[in-house]
Amino acid sequence: MEARDDLVVSDLALTEVISALARRLREGAVTRDVVRRVQHAIVGGLDGGVYQRVELTRDVHRRAEHLLLTLTETPLRAADALHLALATSVRAASVASFDVRLAAAARAVGLATYPA
Repeated sequence: MEARDDLVVSDLALTEVISALARRLREGAVTRDVVRRVQHAIVGGLDGGVYQRVELTRDVHRRAEHLLLTLTETPLRAADALHLALATSVRAASVASFDVRLAAAARAVGLATYPA
């Protein structure tokens, strides 16, 4: 797979994907093999430079805390604020999320969201 500089992924995002897949595994909706293949594909992409990796730095945490305190109309969980802080720290134009609250917060800070 070719490297993409327009797609950023964090280890936090990977952990959240695995958390969602683990829930689906417990529910019997996916197999352990599917979970392992998805995890391997994402980790491989991160480690192989297919995606631009962004890290949770001290500055990202401070930016997330700022978002938590200023986006009072859109209640955010800590992890969602960190996702937004990561996106804004690399000047992303958009975020991908199926979470309604995160998508609303992303739009509130001027990011496009996918799916719309």
